[in-house]
Amino acid sequence: MGNYDYLIIGNSAGAVGCIEGLRSIDKTGSIWLVSEESNHVYSRALIPYYLAGKITIDKMFYRPAEFYDRAGVTLITGQKAEALDPEKQEVVLTGGERLGYGKLLLATGGKPIYPPIAGLDKQNIFSFHSFKDLLGIEKKLASARHAVVLGGGVIGLMAAEVLKKKGLKVSVVELGGRVLAPVIDETGSMLVEKTFKNAGVDIYLNNTIQEVHGEESVEGVTLRDGTNIPCDLLIVGVGVIPRVELAESSGIEINRGIVVNKKMQTSAPNVYACGDCASNFNFVTGQAQPLPLWPNAYTGGRIAAFNMAGIEREYTVGTSMNAMHFFDLNLINAGLNVTGETTGDFRVLQKLDANKDIYLKFVLNNKGVIQGYILIGQINRAGIFLNLMRKKIDVRSFEQELLSGDFGYANLPDELRWQLLREDVILGVV
Repeated sequence: MGNYDYLIIGNSAGAVGCIEGLRSIDKTGSIWLVSEESNHVYSRALIPYYLAGKITIDKMFYRPAEFYDRAGVTLITGQKAEALDPEKQEVVLTGGERLGYGKLLLATGGKPIYPPIAGLDKQNIFSFHSFKDLLGIEKKLASARHAVVLGGGVIGLMAAEVLKKKGLKVSVVELGGRVLAPVIDETGSMLVEKTFKNAGVDIYLNNTIQEVHGEESVEGVTLRDGTNIPCDLLIVGVGVIPRVELAESSGIEINRGIVVNKKMQTSAPNVYACGDCASNFNFVTGQAQPLPLWPNAYTGGRIAAFNMAGIEREYTVGTSMNAMHFFDLNLINAGLNVTGETTGDFRVLQKLDANKDIYLKFVLNNKGVIQGYILIGQINRAGIFLNLMRKKIDVRSFEQELLSGDFGYANLPDELRWQLLREDVILGVV
């Protein structure tokens, strides 16, 4: 058994953020990283870009091959952390090896949800989550003709777009009444559905797979409403849930994800967590919740690193956010997703040009502070809106300007504009 100053479980954006944060403070402390996958650290968000042929395989990797060596990190790949003992401050690996630590970061990420449908263990069925999935789908693309995507959320629609562009007949099956329901409202869903249908993708709503046909490989599916669809490639894109087993079995507090404070500390001493496995502070709601987004994971890992090394930092700028593009439709949302059924005490500003597929929507609280927004077709001002949200700026005096489509700092009252610019300008460079 070895004892190490810092131990990281998981090998994705949060781990990279932690390593880079630690080495900016502590140049000599020992860092060990345990990765269940054998691949170099890669970006899951780039899976559709690789399959679409837009990037080469080397562009999938999040950092150069020599990253760990340069950072003085000892890497253990192809091993799973099976048990954690916070009192003894040690982790037990698959092969029985015990690793002691001074400070531990859990960056175990998320895992795909597989609904309880018989037959999802056949060949030619993949999630859209891992390097293994990527290689399996790539191999099958040469012969596949009919693809079915289970799930009309972000992951499912990303997969559907890629497969359609590769020349397959694609059907999306969504259990809910509209696509992207967790992240955008009814109008946004309508525009997205229209885009997919115009591209020749079939969408089945209020439906799911009742039966998977085929012996070793999937050959077709029957939906709950009786529809039969030929299928030689099935993608399960229902969603992702936090991987919390290691923390949960050791008694660390769990609430949807691993509960952390603003310093990324868990309920166990010297144990931190970040990324898709954690319940992070959402600055819009003031509550803790999973915020599965690469920038949140990286920043969370970096904040954890500072605290692990003895320098107090807090992560206070995270919220739910998605940046997507489907065919020729660009979309960004952030903060609360207020729908027609959940408006409540919020006030909504919105503008729709259905002919041009442009939709702008802002949700304001009773103090005039933006709590969420959806931008479709005009997304170039998203950063300014996020800044107004984070700074909790009362926008009522210029709220109609938000819908102009070319809103910028010039639209702000002089005093507010210079206040924001002064905070965002460093050495004269915005």
